[in-house]
Amino acid sequence: MFERFTPRAREAVVGAQRVARELGHREIGDDHLLLALLDVGGVGADVLRAAGADAARLREEVARERGPEEDADALRSLGIDLDAVRSRVEETFGPGALERAGRRRRGWLRRRLPGGGPLSGHVPFTRPAKKALEESLKAALGLKHNHIGTEHLLLGLLRADGRAARALTATGVPLDAGSARDAVVEALRRSA
Repeated sequence: MFERFTPRAREAVVGAQRVARELGHREIGDDHLLLALLDVGGVGADVLRAAGADAARLREEVARERGPEEDADALRSLGIDLDAVRSRVEETFGPGALERAGRRRRGWLRRRLPGGGPLSGHVPFTRPAKKALEESLKAALGLKHNHIGTEHLLLGLLRADGRAARALTATGVPLDAGSARDAVVEALRRSA
């Protein structure tokens, strides 16, 4: 399927990994795809901006909704204090031990603890992100296009009805799958 993506759409998918890392998230979500889509531009980003999407506000919403503390909260609920764990590790192995271990090893130690900066290594896609990518293919086929562009990514994100759609709603962007499709069709007609 990836071979159908336009260069800009590919850039958005790759950019989603960068966004997830910058926000300290362990997986690439559909909300990261949304932020990357705005970064790369194209018809999808144009439609979003015309509807009132603001990249900075959306980024704040995504960070708020699923900040790096998400994992820390889960561990806290089990009675695990990450600050205490970090302190004990540094007492035993010296300051920065977790970061040094992360550079030498693969696996979970390669990633920093929540709040400790960007992640390294492979960042997998969430189920909703995969669904959004599948829906983008369906959107392209529905429009009788043989490629997947940023406009199709946008439609896929809205059809998937995940965190990306909720972030748009939370920031006051009045787009749903139907209105976005109409806006995409109109934008493509104007650019033809």
